[in-house]
Amino acid sequence: MKLLKTNKFAIASALAAVAFGVSSASGADQLTVVSWGGAYTKSQVEAYHKPYTKQFGTKILSENYSGGLAEIKAQVEAKSVKWDLVDLEMSDAIRGCDEGLLETVDISILPKGDNGVAAKDDFIDGAITDCAIANIVWSTIYAYDKSKFSGKKPQTMADFFDTKKFPGKRGMRKTPKANLEFALTADGVPARDVYKLLATKEGVNRAFKKLDTIKSSVIWWEAGAQPPQLLADGEVAMTTAYNGRIFNAIAVEKKPFEIVWDGQVFDMDLWAIPKGAKNKAEAMKFLAFSTDTKRLAGQAAWISYGPARKSSIPLIGKHAEAGIEMGPHMPTAANNFKNVVQNDFEFWADRQDELNERFNAWLAK
Repeated sequence: MKLLKTNKFAIASALAAVAFGVSSASGADQLTVVSWGGAYTKSQVEAYHKPYTKQFGTKILSENYSGGLAEIKAQVEAKSVKWDLVDLEMSDAIRGCDEGLLETVDISILPKGDNGVAAKDDFIDGAITDCAIANIVWSTIYAYDKSKFSGKKPQTMADFFDTKKFPGKRGMRKTPKANLEFALTADGVPARDVYKLLATKEGVNRAFKKLDTIKSSVIWWEAGAQPPQLLADGEVAMTTAYNGRIFNAIAVEKKPFEIVWDGQVFDMDLWAIPKGAKNKAEAMKFLAFSTDTKRLAGQAAWISYGPARKSSIPLIGKHAEAGIEMGPHMPTAANNFKNVVQNDFEFWADRQDELNERFNAWLAK
């Protein structure tokens, strides 16, 4: 799948979202929109679903999943597509497009930014692809419960892997993605060299060797809602997590959690339409509506994920419920963006199956 642009760190300057008025009669009575649940889906419901239903009358049915392409592939191959729009990680969007599992998107449907800038120039680099359009920038970070550390507190990715200095269980997502990057960062590899090393057998071996050092202390999670709960229940001393889930626990639930941004792996999520979706036209309309300037900025009022449009930057304000200024809590805020790894979308699209197989074999040892 082709990405419109490829300048990786342009995202650092691109937190935003744009206004757009859609003007056509609603074609479907209901759309099934699939995302990740929890605070993230709530942010989409508030910023996208409710305004869309109010304007066009189309009911939005939300469903949750845990990522990947397996369910989309099964529906497409069975010629029984139940989902209309799915929130995908970038590597899955690339792979799904290459495998013919997703509809192509005509970028002419995307509205200009509120500032009049064409969509192709308003979206951050890499956000517009052949089959998917980005909505957010997000990061996998790690976090800890401040109340559980009376002395020195974790500050670096190396600290996450240091169970002698910082005893306790660790929570990690049950996947090689981000964990291999974290392991190499913790082992002293500069962020700029992480994927160069992972592209080699020696680099992959080194990452797994580092993971070996904490394997016996790890509780594995799969759904984004689990890490904050693991922390709250005291089951782990620290855990990797999606930054927005931890922010929500801090801002809304008043949990004493702290995010460590060092070594964060930042990524984009995109809207994609499964090949053969029954409500394709309506799904395209919703995709365009939900990625305009105001809608993306509106989502940033509910969760600390950066909008995929530059024109949204000036519109980012306070959290809708907690009243907290959201700008400093975005992954790309200057203070959070000092030692970061951008997820290499092509690397994971090409190597996901191979590394999943090795990861699962490693888990089973």
